[in-house]
Amino acid sequence: MLGPKKISRRRFLLSGAGVAGALLVGWGVAPPRQRLKAQAALPVARDAVALNGWVAIAPDNTVSIVVPRAEMGQGVHTALPMLLAEELDVPLAAVRIAPAPQDKIYANLAVMRENLPFHPDDTGYTKAATQWGLAKVARELGINLTGGSSSVKDLWLPMREAGATARGLLIAAASRAWKVAPEQVRSADGWLYHDSSGRKASYGSLAAAAAQETPYEVPLKEPHAFRLIGRAQPRRDARIKSDGTARFGIDARPEGMVYAALRMAPTIGGTIAGINPASVLAMPGVLSVIDFSGALRGQTGAQAGVAVVARTFWQASQAAAALAVRWEAGPHAALSTQGLFDGLAAALDGDDEHVYHSRGDLEQAGTGARVIRAEYRAPLLAHAAMEPVNCTAQVSGGKVRLWLSTQAPSIVVAIAAQVADVDPADVELHEHLLGGGFGRRLEGDMVAQAVAIARECQGRPVQMIWSREDDVMHDVYRPAALARFQATLDAAGTILTWQCRAASGALGHQFARRNLGLPAGGPDKSTVEGVYDMQYEIPHQRIAHVAVDTPVPLGNWRSVGHSQNAFFKESFIDEMAHAAGKDPVALRRAMLLEHPRDLAVLDAAVKRAGTPPPGRAHGVALHQSFGSIVAQVAEVSVEGKEIRVHRVVCAIDCGLAVNPNLVAQQMESSVIFGLSAALGGEITIEDGKVEQTNFGDYPVLRMHQAPIVETIINLSTEPPEGVGEPGVPPVAPAVANAVFKLTGQRLRSLPLRLA
Repeated sequence: MLGPKKISRRRFLLSGAGVAGALLVGWGVAPPRQRLKAQAALPVARDAVALNGWVAIAPDNTVSIVVPRAEMGQGVHTALPMLLAEELDVPLAAVRIAPAPQDKIYANLAVMRENLPFHPDDTGYTKAATQWGLAKVARELGINLTGGSSSVKDLWLPMREAGATARGLLIAAASRAWKVAPEQVRSADGWLYHDSSGRKASYGSLAAAAAQETPYEVPLKEPHAFRLIGRAQPRRDARIKSDGTARFGIDARPEGMVYAALRMAPTIGGTIAGINPASVLAMPGVLSVIDFSGALRGQTGAQAGVAVVARTFWQASQAAAALAVRWEAGPHAALSTQGLFDGLAAALDGDDEHVYHSRGDLEQAGTGARVIRAEYRAPLLAHAAMEPVNCTAQVSGGKVRLWLSTQAPSIVVAIAAQVADVDPADVELHEHLLGGGFGRRLEGDMVAQAVAIARECQGRPVQMIWSREDDVMHDVYRPAALARFQATLDAAGTILTWQCRAASGALGHQFARRNLGLPAGGPDKSTVEGVYDMQYEIPHQRIAHVAVDTPVPLGNWRSVGHSQNAFFKESFIDEMAHAAGKDPVALRRAMLLEHPRDLAVLDAAVKRAGTPPPGRAHGVALHQSFGSIVAQVAEVSVEGKEIRVHRVVCAIDCGLAVNPNLVAQQMESSVIFGLSAALGGEITIEDGKVEQTNFGDYPVLRMHQAPIVETIINLSTEPPEGVGEPGVPPVAPAVANAVFKLTGQRLRSLPLRLA
């Protein structure tokens, strides 16, 4: 059973960062720590030589590159090796991917650096100093996670610097061996050349000597010299995902493995009143029945449950279904969707709020102007990744072994150590490909459950698999949200004032408590991101939020708060255009005079979309998230009450596009993901129970419903920004705005349903 523990230095630091914004005491004024040399040895072949914490080279010229971010379909196993291979001057085909040790140099600094609600247009010292401090906190804590569309953004410089430094060592070794100046040594495609003498040597032949050298300083390449970055490259994982040899978490098969299937409390906050193990212990293959309820005790949304362990998963799942369990409904047995939204409405009727952004003088500017008001709502959403939640764990001899698909290796290692009561250094993690993440694999609940079960299995590895029903009914959901907008128009139809007041749960608070054990509080920018930080040049603004506690477990969902807030904002912009009698695109363009990149993206999408065919309409949405700007034009028709999306034109400015192929793939994926939610995604609760159970009542877009997606990548020399999530938020409002043109119905609730 889990007991109270003293708060660690790691938790103290992270708590301070979350609540206060930065920890700038003592070491806070020192330079940032290096991100090139790891303390742990790289997990590479014995004959390979590590030149820093990111790259090792074998005598046969094979290059092993550490990729510390999870591959869940977004292409980091292609994009990140491109960065290092570019500066190392090796062919991408020669690169092999090595797993990342548990080391602080692989921490994700970008996620924490951008975790506070600064406006994108803020350029003051406070923002720069705070983000610098937060990056130092992240480096100190060493939290490695994949999320926030940050993988390439965070490692854009470290991986290039690692490649350049390694190349500098190799040049220094060749210079010494050939007794020539380093400037006379040329590198290309994994070889070193001294052109005047005709000498050449492979990287592999010089790697051991290079490891002993002081590197010759090699400057990072300028964009005009790139031969990989910025050019379309095929996905490195395409073949294995096509021929079935790719290995996901659910494919783990350690020797002697058994299986666990679950029964979890049907109500949120429910508990076990009684179990009759005898009802299933005589069934074929059944080994044991284990109550794992204590594994997540005290955490928001923690589900009590029992596992049946058997020799095959079929045997385990059949026995779990037959197991006689009595449930206690718990304190939230009366919880309902209607009650949730009633609570949000009551919160908005009150006075409590946090103001995230305010400028101008709303009262004076609004005098005598026309007032427009609207209320929007968005439901709870499940992740519904194709690979069901699973974790394979073994607890033996004071050690824990995990085989897992995860977005947060450092977090799950800490959770496994806590549940098994071992030191984190005694947890061995084998990471696998993810069959979809979308934020769900940032969580550690499956790890806590699997380790708690494995503790009772006499050293056997146990693979715990959730059914699809478990997955839908016991997710950590995107928060339900309610938003009220008010704006004023002058006589010329110009938006003078803009106010938004929203209410929802604060998923950041729950995530910190659930996965980090922190008493988190304060502002949670995910609640209003995309509204408080919008680019439209409206002179008088006020954006506030009311955080409402909820027993419903909340988590990060692909594009997080942007996913609902873009729908609210871009729909209301369209309402303002209609009220002003203006074209929605023209209204947007007039408010982007000081944001040329946003304007260029909008213009690119609208130009490519052209004129809709008869019977169809175009809806437009523009949104910035995770540093990238996306405009979408949805071509829509309506037949009866069916909304059909035929085509989506998507323009993006994501800074320098490292691999244009991956950018286009992510925009296509985002449109399909966002449309699934816009047209059918909704989790409802009645009598404390989630009502949806599977894809039959929680539908995702089918192939025949998928639109044509055309992607335009606006050229940029700015550093790379996020790509995996920014394509999701504009889809819903673009479709809703097109539906309004066709039907005159303003759809202010998700999912989109015609009356």
